[in-house]
Amino acid sequence: MEQMTIGVIGGSGLYEIDGLTEIQEVRIETPFGDPSDHFITGVLEGVRMVFLPRHGRGHRLLPSEVPYRANIYGMKKLGVQRIISVSAVGSMKEEIVPGHIVIPDQFFDRTQGKRASTFFGQGVAGHVQFADPVCSELSGILVKAAQRAGAIVHNGGTYLCIEGPNFSTRAESMIYRGWGVDIIGMTNIPEARLAREAEICYGTVALATDYDCWHESHDDVTVEAILEIIRQNVAMARTIIKQAVAELSPAPLCTCGASLKFAIMTDHAMIPEQTRQDLWPIIGKYLG
Repeated sequence: MEQMTIGVIGGSGLYEIDGLTEIQEVRIETPFGDPSDHFITGVLEGVRMVFLPRHGRGHRLLPSEVPYRANIYGMKKLGVQRIISVSAVGSMKEEIVPGHIVIPDQFFDRTQGKRASTFFGQGVAGHVQFADPVCSELSGILVKAAQRAGAIVHNGGTYLCIEGPNFSTRAESMIYRGWGVDIIGMTNIPEARLAREAEICYGTVALATDYDCWHESHDDVTVEAILEIIRQNVAMARTIIKQAVAELSPAPLCTCGASLKFAIMTDHAMIPEQTRQDLWPIIGKYLG
């Protein structure tokens, strides 16, 4: 039976995974620079796990400073098949109360093009399908895991990703609400795009921490308020991860693992040798 390897990228407040055994710290070199931190590998409930704190230990990196390409590349090199992203978000809907969990199924990109968002370039062009940006199989399991963990969970929704690091102005928050988005955050794009290019299943456990600044009867978002909700939610996120790991099949049943099958446009003979070497973990199986 194929060995399953699950990656967890921890956001604000989640800097380690409880219950890991056989722990090792792994440093990965990538063509895209250093990842956010060393990867922590181990075993959880009999499943091989790879954990990475998105902002680095000690929360050193701003959302726009996170080396997303290096992080996903490192996950790929370590054999990760599925990534569970844990992310703190603001709620843009009355019914998504701070403390609730959202498993989004769509993203809206407002990062203003400042982040490197593809592995392609340097002599190789590729275009992946991204209409449905999360793995439906993984997300469905995360919803059920959150329900079993006792969380109030919202199945689906649109995650608006802004550049940050500042929170929204009141005018921005009201406009975003008018667009119909459900939650707002700063990190899942380009992370989800890169996971799709790397043919890794991707799902998000979004921890609602606040109402941004649109809600008239609630205080405007502050770091202190967010940290308090995060402290309450991190334990729940860890429980959700354990529940999900127990339910995941050893081999994904989705099509995420073949996302590049028809995506590479460049004549393989024209791909520069250095690019071929750099991207081998990502595209090597299609180059022969």
